[in-house]
Amino acid sequence: MNYRVQEIKALTYRITLVFIYYIIFRFLFIYFNNDILNLNSFKKILELSYYGLRFDSSAIVYTNLIFILLSILPWVKTTSKLYQKILFSAYFIFNGIGMVVNFIDFAYYRFNLNRIMSNFFEVIEFETNKKILIFHFLYSYLNLLIIFILLFTFWIFLYKKVKVFPTKTVDIKKYIFASVVFFISVVAFSIMGARGGGFNKSTRPITLIDAMDHVDNPLHADVVLNSPFTIIRTLNQNQFKKRNQFKDEELIQLLNPIKKYKSSSDFRPNIVIFILESMGREYWGSMNRENKIAEYISYTPFLDSLSKHSLVFSNSFATSRKSIHGMPSILAGIPSFEVSYASSGYSKQNVESIVSVANDLNYDTSFFHGAANGTMGYLGFSNTLGFNHYYCRDDFNDDTEFDGYWGIWDEPFLKYMKLELDKKKSPFLSTVFTLTSHDPYIIPKKYTGKFKAGSLKIHQCVGYTDFSIKRFFEESKSSSWFKNTIFIFTADHGNQTFYPFYKKTINRFANPLMIYRPESDLIGVDKRLTSHMDIYPTVADLIGYKKPFRSWGRSLISEKDDKSYVINYFGGGVYFIMNDKYICIHDGKKATGFYNVEDKNLDKNLIENRNESMNEIEKKGSMFLQDYFNRIISGKM
Repeated sequence: MNYRVQEIKALTYRITLVFIYYIIFRFLFIYFNNDILNLNSFKKILELSYYGLRFDSSAIVYTNLIFILLSILPWVKTTSKLYQKILFSAYFIFNGIGMVVNFIDFAYYRFNLNRIMSNFFEVIEFETNKKILIFHFLYSYLNLLIIFILLFTFWIFLYKKVKVFPTKTVDIKKYIFASVVFFISVVAFSIMGARGGGFNKSTRPITLIDAMDHVDNPLHADVVLNSPFTIIRTLNQNQFKKRNQFKDEELIQLLNPIKKYKSSSDFRPNIVIFILESMGREYWGSMNRENKIAEYISYTPFLDSLSKHSLVFSNSFATSRKSIHGMPSILAGIPSFEVSYASSGYSKQNVESIVSVANDLNYDTSFFHGAANGTMGYLGFSNTLGFNHYYCRDDFNDDTEFDGYWGIWDEPFLKYMKLELDKKKSPFLSTVFTLTSHDPYIIPKKYTGKFKAGSLKIHQCVGYTDFSIKRFFEESKSSSWFKNTIFIFTADHGNQTFYPFYKKTINRFANPLMIYRPESDLIGVDKRLTSHMDIYPTVADLIGYKKPFRSWGRSLISEKDDKSYVINYFGGGVYFIMNDKYICIHDGKKATGFYNVEDKNLDKNLIENRNESMNEIEKKGSMFLQDYFNRIISGKM
């Protein structure tokens, strides 16, 4: 025992158990999310699991650093019962945390579409009812909680199968020799594991982008990764870094980030923007008339009826993935990638937006959201944008209409919004962010059975929100401001999907966009590719703003060209840029894949057959990222 043999065996066994459990976590991640991942080959699952070992080893070393260090200390008391209890606690505290974040991702992944990162808690950072939300999550995913308890209990049982017994006599020479070899060997293997393998100076430690090395579909990189690794690798990481690949003159010429519209009219319509929580394009009948989806069911009867008198953009996409991303994306045309712009260190700088151009034209500007004051950081960012007024649950001041989780039900809050708009002088610009069509997907009890239950929990909530908008319109038609108002409907992002068409990788970002103006000729279906980024310049054009302003989108009214593009983020440093011909997968520096625009599931990579059009979209993506980050860092937003 003087050579510390039992301690070496125990450490090897205990770390091996962690690796086995990380493999189990990966299999569970696939099981609970395979409707998104589309992994139908066991061979492919094993292949991805093999590539994932590098990322597992890195996460395991980092989460077990204290346990490993305590295990290899050259101290004769390491075999005592008390010391082994300390090791036991260190092992299960940190591995328990790693297990928890993996289990969170089993459920949260389908809402976020990438592994959780260090910014995960920005979603509930400003919530006043965190305990309610956490208990709701545990209740909703009780099956995961049970699996967690069973697996964790079994892990403890397995750990205790190999014990270290106290050593009574020690040969100092043998003990020192064994300790030195033991210490150096473990440290060496730990460094290799933390780096993801290799000792070469030219071999950098692995990062999230390395998960793309052996996958065809960006979503499969999330199978290769694990949640502790993505959190650790994004801790204290500044994702906003300056780039100098292109000259400013070239950016201005080809990217055209500065817009200016010449309006001959001084007409100042009111603007009301509906940001509909989670109501992706899948649920809207008016957005799916040409998709030929078998047995399609619409859950938006009122919005569908309104679409017959509206300008509908049936090929629109979100440039955000979370509610907290929606506000900068829609109102300022600023996409959010790994870190939400609204929660970044740069979010307090002056930003040109729908609000700034409206304020410049002496509009009364207001933001409505039925949650508590400051939820999602909306109050802070609304102040940054320059809204004159902010209305929330606190202002509504009647918690008999509180849904018990997020805020005031949509119907009464929209009624409250109508009453506030009645008090305003024209012109005004108001934005409302609805909230009922959000997990836990409940509606007021008095409406039980009124709306189509559908196949997903969200479906009846979509029906309820649609009904709430109908009531808003019915009550607003008699208001003096109504006929002089342009209504814009969009969503912050999509959510639960049912039809295979919308389960495709890119179509998960499919988003509605509709413009309605009473008694106008803004009617029809526009099939051009559009995105959140186009809303801001379109509004600037509609209200007759004639000064230059920063925007990466274009007016859907004046600019009739089809040179639009969509950009969004998969996670792990991977973006996609899409135009009317191709989808480019981009690692932040260069393209790693090209796909025909019809190939929304990214099944066939065409990168081996590059052409000039592919080179152009890659260049545009690189130029956008440079201008995006440089403007944010330099305060030129």
